[in-house]
Amino acid sequence: MFTGIVSGVGRIIEARALGAGAGFGKALSIEAPAGFLDGVGISDSIALSGACMTVVSLDAAARRFGIEISAESLDKTAGLDGPGEVNLEKALRADGKLDGHLVSGHVDGVGRVTRFERVGESWELRVEAPAALARFFAVKGSVAVDGVSLTVNAVADVASGCEFSINLIPHTVQNTSLRGLSVGRGVNLEIDLIARYVERMLAAAHRAV
Repeated sequence: MFTGIVSGVGRIIEARALGAGAGFGKALSIEAPAGFLDGVGISDSIALSGACMTVVSLDAAARRFGIEISAESLDKTAGLDGPGEVNLEKALRADGKLDGHLVSGHVDGVGRVTRFERVGESWELRVEAPAALARFFAVKGSVAVDGVSLTVNAVADVASGCEFSINLIPHTVQNTSLRGLSVGRGVNLEIDLIARYVERMLAAAHRAV
C-alpha cells in the first residue's frame, strides 16, 4: 500500500529484455536519489510511477536497484519500458503517516495528456481517461497520476471516456516526474480505492434487485 506522496524522482538507466518475443518482460535498472535506498532490502515493494514493483537487486553504494517487469505490466502501463524519469515511493509502513490517499500501486489504465500549461503560479494538467474508468472520476475526488496523489478539479465526458483537470502547484511540478509531461504523453492512472469498492457494491446491489 502507498500514499501517492512521491519521495524521490529516479531514472531508469537500463531496460534489458528478459527474452526474445512479445511474451517476455524487461529487467530495469533504476538510479535513485541520494538517501532514498536507506533501509530498502531485496523483495521490498517500491512504486515506480504508480506501479508496485519488487526489488530484485540492490547496490546502495551506487544508488541503484533492479526490478523485473512482466510483459503484461508493460502492456498496461506507460513510461516503464525504457530510460527516463520515474516517480519513486516506498511502501507505507503500518505506523506511517497517510498524507495523500490510499494507493494500491495497481495501475487501472493509461490516460493521455491533453493539456499541460502554466496558469498563474500553477500548472493545469488535463488528462483523457479511457471509457472503462470514466465513471470513477468526480470533482474533488482523488486520483493517482504516475503515482502522484492529486485532486480532480473538473470532469467532462467525451466520446472516448472522460477528460479530467488537475491543478499542480509549483512544488509538485518541481519535485516529481510530472515536470516532463507534454501533450500526447501517456500517464499511469489509478482510480480512488473507495470509488472502486462503492462501484462494486452498487453493481452487486443492482443485480440483486
